[in-house]
Amino acid sequence: MIQPVSAMQPHFQESRRSTRVPLDVSIGVDGEVGTVKGVTVVVNLHGALIRTVKPLQPGSHIQLTVYLTGKSATARVVYVAPDNPLSAGIELDKPQNIWGVSLVPEDWEEGHEVERR
Repeated sequence: MIQPVSAMQPHFQESRRSTRVPLDVSIGVDGEVGTVKGVTVVVNLHGALIRTVKPLQPGSHIQLTVYLTGKSATARVVYVAPDNPLSAGIELDKPQNIWGVSLVPEDWEEGHEVERR
């Protein structure tokens, strides 16, 4: 008996540490490439997907400033899109809401210290 491909593949469940929220805000990134401007695409308590005007290097440490809130945080570049080096995934060194999301998802509050404005 031939099984469908989906039945033969192991079940994969994506697990995120916190809910992703689509958000388009201007940011500044200080790092190895100097200071560059960018925008967020999707954010969560632990990081973001961002776009910058210059490519960032995977593994590099950056200082991120969110212009809307005036808040800054240190982060690490954990992913750079192979097909678009101007898109990068970043992980904040300390989980926090520097983005200015006012109605935070439930999992941003439970078990986490959420920075409030």
